[in-house]
Amino acid sequence: MFDKILIANRGEIALRVHRACKEMGIHTVAIHSEADRNAMHVRLADESVCVGPASAAKSYLNIPAIITAAKITGAQAIHPGYGFLSENAKFAEIVEKSGITFIGPRPEHIRMMGDKITAKDAIQTAGIPVVPGSDGALPTIEEAKAAAKRIGYPVLIKATAGGGGRGMKVAQSADELEIAFSTARTEAKTAFGNDAVYMEKYLQKPRHIEIQVVADSHGNVIHLGERDCSLQRRHQKVFEEAPSPVIDAAARAAIGKTVTTAIKKLGYLGVGTIEFLYEDGEF
Repeated sequence: MFDKILIANRGEIALRVHRACKEMGIHTVAIHSEADRNAMHVRLADESVCVGPASAAKSYLNIPAIITAAKITGAQAIHPGYGFLSENAKFAEIVEKSGITFIGPRPEHIRMMGDKITAKDAIQTAGIPVVPGSDGALPTIEEAKAAAKRIGYPVLIKATAGGGGRGMKVAQSADELEIAFSTARTEAKTAFGNDAVYMEKYLQKPRHIEIQVVADSHGNVIHLGERDCSLQRRHQKVFEEAPSPVIDAAARAAIGKTVTTAIKKLGYLGVGTIEFLYEDGEF
């Protein structure tokens, strides 16, 4: 158990972590920009450290300042919350090399899950079923056409570094493939600085099911049931329902066992979400 944790975030996210720490009797250190000096997460924390000016790039993303704040306050661990540096493998590595515990996934898993092709290959190897798709990235339209012919239309072009529904385009037929391919690459380059894309079979009306998993440093893995996130707009979730109205107890137990077994094989640490597309009673 830690005695003191630095929360590398702000606002409502930091407040959630602070509340959990208080319930566990753990002292908290808040970081803040000059503009957030009087913010609620700062006022409620046991200690606070200013890590830079108003710009988030110079404060909440200022890795040297955050590490220094942890060291001068004697924080034994850093909790990144979500957003900001929570999915930054370099930050996680620096935290560990500084002799401080990073509360979150290991750096290698952050890197793995940051690229959708690598993540897909890893979870498939671990035993989780995946949507049929291309064997890695598709650098040319010729390779995309060959993959689409093998997979069968409709197909979905997806950015490897994507998120938030960006860099995703559907091609219902061969006539639509070229424009979908070029548009997805352009959008991915603009949004993520990486125009690499891959392809998956486009499922027409699937249920979007997410399984929440928790893994500790002792090798224990559990799942917390599922959320149905099928109601979406532009590939973004609008509403989440738990439990899912289409999953029965037997299916819930089966998918839960598959997920926890796979996560244990990967040696994952922390909290994560495995997303499934559920169609015609099958994942």
